[in-house]
Amino acid sequence: MLHLTCEEFLTQLSTKQPVPGGGGASALCGALGVALGSMVCNLTRGKKKYAAVEEDILRILKEGEELRLHLQNLVQADADAFEPLSQAYGLPKNTPEELAHRQEVMEKCLKDACQVPLRIMEACTKAIALLEELSEKGSRIALSDVGVGAAFCRAALDGASLNVYINTKLMQDRETAAQWEEAADAMLKEWLPRADQVVEAVKGSIRK
Repeated sequence: MLHLTCEEFLTQLSTKQPVPGGGGASALCGALGVALGSMVCNLTRGKKKYAAVEEDILRILKEGEELRLHLQNLVQADADAFEPLSQAYGLPKNTPEELAHRQEVMEKCLKDACQVPLRIMEACTKAIALLEELSEKGSRIALSDVGVGAAFCRAALDGASLNVYINTKLMQDRETAAQWEEAADAMLKEWLPRADQVVEAVKGSIRK
């Protein structure tokens, strides 16, 4: 997916093709948010004014770049996981044997399709934590970019959760579905408010 230009990606996203979809868009949104954090780190590093937090900035940059690459890879991973599911929906179900086969294939594909958005969510929680710290230690001239990064990661976290829920809803293994829904619920409960706090703190600082 990421070999496409921005225009090509958006054009393909707008078509009726199964991929990219909401999961890949969420991963890309998260990667954009982390990249903004890395930009702020690069604007902060090496400046005398921020010498006291230089080590922290370099650590945030390193961890952020690892997350960015991870989220970039998840754009493709989401496409790879969802395409078999989209094909499974078209399997015949005219006989009991066909129906049983379809259900078996669907269950596997649904579970595979849940894994990527959960990983996107986990990556976004880590990114939000870095942006929290960066909002306090990063260059003040780029503070708005920290807020935008947090807003993007928040959207990616929330968006990826929808891809978890739409797949768990159809799973027959209700115990596993409930576990994954609880994991998604917990991440949203903690990290959406924390992302909001970063955005609001940035607004408060730049509007003084």
